Amino acid sequence: MNNIVGIRHEDKYVMERRVAIIPGHAKKLIREQGLTILVQKSPKRVFTHDEFIAAGAEVVDRLEAAPVIFGIKEMPLDFFEEGKTYIFFSHVIKGQPYNMPMLKKMIEKKVTLIDYEKIEDEVGKRLIFFGRYAGLAGMINSLWSLGQRFRELGIETPFIKIKQSHHYSSLDEARKVISEVGQEIIINGLPQEITPLTIGFTGYGNVSNGAQEIAGLLPIKEISPEELPDLNKKKNLPNNVLYKVVFKEWDISQPVDQNTEFELSEYYAHPEKYNSVFDPYIPHLTVLMNCMYWDVRYPRIVTKDYLEKLYSGGNPKLTVIGDVTCDRDGSIECTHKGTEIEDPVFVYDPFTRKPAMGFKGKGILVMAVDILPSELPRDSSMAFSEALFKFIKPITIADYSVGFDELKLPNPIKRAMILHKGKFTPAFEYIQKYL
Repeated sequence: MNNIVGIRHEDKYVMERRVAIIPGHAKKLIREQGLTILVQKSPKRVFTHDEFIAAGAEVVDRLEAAPVIFGIKEMPLDFFEEGKTYIFFSHVIKGQPYNMPMLKKMIEKKVTLIDYEKIEDEVGKRLIFFGRYAGLAGMINSLWSLGQRFRELGIETPFIKIKQSHHYSSLDEARKVISEVGQEIIINGLPQEITPLTIGFTGYGNVSNGAQEIAGLLPIKEISPEELPDLNKKKNLPNNVLYKVVFKEWDISQPVDQNTEFELSEYYAHPEKYNSVFDPYIPHLTVLMNCMYWDVRYPRIVTKDYLEKLYSGGNPKLTVIGDVTCDRDGSIECTHKGTEIEDPVFVYDPFTRKPAMGFKGKGILVMAVDILPSELPRDSSMAFSEALFKFIKPITIADYSVGFDELKLPNPIKRAMILHKGKFTPAFEYIQKYL
């Protein structure tokens, strides 16, 4: 029976500082559950080597001695070793082309792959996720971006006092600053040329809730999607209030057959039967926070064609898109890539259809950081490790040499197993076609 756990150094991004298992939980696994923890050396991990050593873990250069390895992001091809078990966000379940070489290597090496994204309960609710922290950091970054973009356009606002998420030592520090900005807005108001300032949120899950939590530190009032188009027509609106709108699936898409009622279950099962109806809302938003799940089967929320049409009418209200979902060429079609923490935003020109990194240029500013939770690395790692903790020992001691049907693991973990000894498990055989 294996009792050795490996914790990998994250190297996909320069600013990736998260860890799947924090020192406090490593200490419990060692002292109370008899596991051995090997931590790969890292010059940047938010938890230091000394913190892991104090917990009783061993800090090592390489993880050859660990049959089971926990990470966060994708791993390089030369990292995989024959027959081992790897647990990380693999980003292969949509058949993502950029990760097919990695998947092929795992198949070649006959490894077992467990993906955090598919660790779900009996009704499909995710159990282990960074989503809330993506929303938290995404909203902080989008408010920072808004202040910077307004300044670039010659408009001074209190948002200029907000920094990018990773510049704060903790989430509490960020909250304090944004609350102070909220108080300034209450007292002094916002410039008339940008009021009413409206923020739209797509989705209502963990990501959206995290984003709304930060927005809630400002003087904000919620209105319905139906109320949004009439908001700009109202006179004498106070300039010390912001407005938020939460868009659900039926606000964004409607059946192609106009004689058919929207059915949520059918929408998920047959999204090809639905068209986007989101365009009419876009001109009335200052900030759009894209926080909902999307894949290629679903209608896009914002298309390049629509943005060109929008900007053809002059300078629109829409100033910032916080694309927290961050699907390349996806629901926000102009998100051509996920950006990096050290170069987080670009301005998309709807006429040339080209992005320019930074805050300058004609068009819409897009914040699309691919690893938003890593901007709050300590807070997000602690929450993630807490959710993962109860599964670590069962994953570590499992006998992966037996057949998939005989494999003894908690049901959520077994359902999240994409590969077993290099072969697709039944639920994920569909990925074969993407190879």
